[in-house]
Amino acid sequence: MAQDWKGTAYNQVPHSKNEIHGDKVAKHFGFKGGLVPGVTVSAYLLHPAAVSYGMDFLGRGFAHVRVNSPLYDEQAFEIQIENQIGHQTRTQHQEQGDQGYSAVLVPNGEAPCATAEIYVAGTKADPPVRREDEFGDQNAASVPATRENMEALRESGCKAFTYRWNADHEMSTYLRERSGMAAPYSMEEYANPSFVLGISNWVLAANAYMNPWVHMETKSQNYAPIPQGTKVVGEMEIKDLFDKKGHEFVDVLVNIFDVESNRCFSSIELRAIYKLRGL
Repeated sequence: MAQDWKGTAYNQVPHSKNEIHGDKVAKHFGFKGGLVPGVTVSAYLLHPAAVSYGMDFLGRGFAHVRVNSPLYDEQAFEIQIENQIGHQTRTQHQEQGDQGYSAVLVPNGEAPCATAEIYVAGTKADPPVRREDEFGDQNAASVPATRENMEALRESGCKAFTYRWNADHEMSTYLRERSGMAAPYSMEEYANPSFVLGISNWVLAANAYMNPWVHMETKSQNYAPIPQGTKVVGEMEIKDLFDKKGHEFVDVLVNIFDVESNRCFSSIELRAIYKLRGL
């Protein structure tokens, strides 16, 4: 059974190219300071799953995480498990799951800022197949993230980008003390959710220049853990574009594969604000 967990937030990228993670720009938009990355907030909600279900979660776990309000660096928080999901408690959305939970992330003294529904399926789903999309150049300038350019990318297709998982990566840990992560990440050295979910952000940002922008929601399906030293490729397609309350949103699907074997590690549906109101 998944257990409640307490931690202290860690902003790994205060000097990110996405300046919403730095104090200056974040405060300009009315936040208290630089935002902890949405993928790191997600990692906190997924931590009890990796602790309780271990490699089963890394190999066939599903997670739906929504980030509703900011979490800040060094802010204490608690992950509160609200509902355990098992054979006798399946809902319509977890009918294929054999174990899991719903949870909220509650910063000390504040209302919940993020929610998650997580389960581990009894059988593995069929993974996506790599399309062999054209590789993009990470050093080349990407087109500005305007609605016109995003529509063009949706029609013409997006470039694929590669990344390597290792202990030196800026997202190698979701806590300041690496040893505090769940064992599959801290001891077995498999890629943690900050890195895995982060790939969806990086591929999007490599295809269209956004600054600042905000990660809002992910639905992710694991197919296999990513071992230390693995080079991965993320292939992306834009699924939807819309505006809400003056913000411009994008929904993308990013599938992550081993560059050499084409094995699929994870499939991620990402929702993000690519253009904040007032820009």
